[in-house]
Formats: sequence, structure tokens, C-alpha cells
Amino acid sequence: MRSTLALVMILIITLSGCGAGKSEKNLVIFHAGSLSVPVRELAAAFMDDNPGVRVLSEAAGSLHTARKITDLGKECDIMLSADHFVVSSMLVPDYASWNIRYATNEIVIAFRPESAYSSIFREDNWIDILLKDDVIMGRADPDADPCGYRTVFVAHLAEELYGRPGLADSLLGKDKEYIRPKEVDLVALVSSGVIDYMFQYRSVAVQHGFSYLELPDEINLSSPDLTEHYASVSCMIPGDAPGHRTEVRGDYISYSGTVLDRAPHKELAISFFEFMLSEEGKRIFRECGQEPLTPAVADDPEPVPASLRRFLAPGSE
Repeated sequence: MRSTLALVMILIITLSGCGAGKSEKNLVIFHAGSLSVPVRELAAAFMDDNPGVRVLSEAAGSLHTARKITDLGKECDIMLSADHFVVSSMLVPDYASWNIRYATNEIVIAFRPESAYSSIFREDNWIDILLKDDVIMGRADPDADPCGYRTVFVAHLAEELYGRPGLADSLLGKDKEYIRPKEVDLVALVSSGVIDYMFQYRSVAVQHGFSYLELPDEINLSSPDLTEHYASVSCMIPGDAPGHRTEVRGDYISYSGTVLDRAPHKELAISFFEFMLSEEGKRIFRECGQEPLTPAVADDPEPVPASLRRFLAPGSE
């Protein structure tokens, strides 16, 4: 998979000009593809407040993002994942000391007005329409991206909710040639009419102006109150060693992140994380169609830097 490298740069050059480049600091963020828009906006605002800093962001599926650190030894300051499980199972404790959940999301089915049967696409018939021979749907790869294995969860939860044995296999077995490494790779396929529908995060649908069908809370993975219900389904994904696979169970969607223990600019990275958790950071997330998790939640608050603890829920765990 070829990751997308996005460079967001705002340079404020003093009148003297001389030696400005020498004082620049590059803050490197590896992040989930679905965070591309909010990270871009956060980076621009952070650089406005911090002249001499430039933020370089690299997007990929969260599992691939973690493996760039663990398997390829690539260096970054911050890792932002679409699933807290990725950070807690692949980075903590060997590469990072803490993991903070900071935002939520939900799975929807996104489409264009020109998509086949879009005028009649509703909650009571979405399954039958997606299974039609003349309808093409896309989804993310569960081996590379949390949206991919979350789509697997949605399919199995829908089978249970609607009492349709074999539904998950039918949905997941269809149009496999349109499985992509990360969910944002599906955006161009829908926009160009190559596919009609995609399982997608609500935030990505909002950011790109797609129509979308909201699914019941019982299957859309949005509700912390339904965590036990979501955990009734699972998916096998690549583990932390070549050839090893591990089980991930359904859970409500929570994005998380960390500053790497060997971050080249650790203090600057913590400052960015603090900005992301601030009211201004939350505003940016909301404008990008994503709800912040307020207060944020740490898997273990003790190793969290002191400047970030004020954003955590009391007794966060």
C-alpha cells in the first residue's frame, strides 16, 4: 500500500529573514485516513500559533500506520488511530506509554444522488438494495483499517438485528474487488460513479458532501451504552508479528492517540495533543462532522503527561 503523504505548511518569515529555516521544527504525525481533514485543520491552526513549526502528516489505515512504527521503524512524533485497540495492542507499552481516546464516530452507508436506487434507499430496504446484482458497493480492508473490520461487525450485527441468517456472508462476499486499504480510498470511487455505495464513517461522508443513510444504534457502533452488545461479534486481523492473527471484538467507535516515547519533538508533540483536546480543537472536530469525546478517556491515566490530565474523565481508565 502506498501511503498518502500530505504536507501542511504555513511559514511565517520575519523581516530579517536570515536563518529562519534553521529554527524550524518538523512535527510528524502518522494518522488514520479518516482523520485527514481534521488533522489538516488542526495543523494549520497550530502552526498559526507556533511560528517556526511545520506539521507533516501521513495518512494510512490505522493498522498499517502502527506497523510503519513497529515493523518498519519509521519515526514520528504522534500517532492518531481510528481505534483505541490499535494503539493499546500494538504500541503500548513498547513504543508508547499512554493512550487517550478523544473522539467518536459512527458507520453509515454513503452514496451520491446518482447512485442506483438512491431515491428509494431507506432503513427498511438498504440490505436488499445493496445485494442487487446491478448495485456495486465498497468497503475498507479489515486487515488494514478499522473501518474495514467495523464493517464486518456491522454486517454480523445486522444479521442478528434483522433475523436474516447468512446476511453477513452475503454482504461481505459481494463486490470484493472494491475493497480498499483505507476508507477514504473509497471516496473517489463513489464520487466518480465507479461504485454506488460505501460503508463509511459519518465524518467522512459529511466532509465530502455525500448523502448517507444512518443505521440503527444497535449496529452503527456509535453508542457507549451498547458496548456489551457490540462485543458479541468479532473479527480476526493481523497481529503484532508476521503470520500472527489476533481477535478484535466489537466496541463503540473511539479514536485514540499517543505521543511516541522516542518522539524527536516530544514536548512540541504534547503541546499539539493539548491543542487537539482543547475547546478550539473540539470545535475543529465538530466542524469536520466528528464528535469529540468529552471528557477524554485514558486507558491508564498515570503515565499521561500532566498537561493533558486536565482533559481526562475523573478516574479515567
